[in-house]
Amino acid sequence: MTDRLPHEKGFHISWDQIHRDSRALAWRLDKQGPDDGQWRAIVAITRGGLAPAMIIARELDIRVVDTISVKSYDWQKQADAVVLKSPQADLMGADGEGILIIDDLVDTGKTLELVRQTYPKAHFATVYAKPKGRNMVDSFITEVSQDTWIFFPWDMALQYVEPYRGR
Repeated sequence: MTDRLPHEKGFHISWDQIHRDSRALAWRLDKQGPDDGQWRAIVAITRGGLAPAMIIARELDIRVVDTISVKSYDWQKQADAVVLKSPQADLMGADGEGILIIDDLVDTGKTLELVRQTYPKAHFATVYAKPKGRNMVDSFITEVSQDTWIFFPWDMALQYVEPYRGR
């Protein structure tokens, strides 16, 4: 028997992989905006959405980027989603139309549900999606099972790992 943690059904994402997948998401979003195919701005959901939003903004030549800060995890446990910081009100308009809201992952959908209540006409895009939250996102690249924990490169550090039969 091994001493594995419940989340060790893991999907490890490298910096190269998040870059490739974010570019693929940009290609999917290209010319899909409501203003002759253009998007007015990107709003990144902090913290996970910052890296994909930066890549997508570059690929689609979108110069206006803002953030919304939503806390829905406490360490590796989900909690009630709470908005800590909102994007500029004049940027978002009444309903978020023409805005791309970007996150790294939709898990249960609680974060996106909260943001969608405020900006119902925004386009919600994530790089990765799990089945429980998939209906809350308009565009995504890769679906993973609900019981898979995604290890993002900004959460990891390289270190020695003892071989399975190491002792």
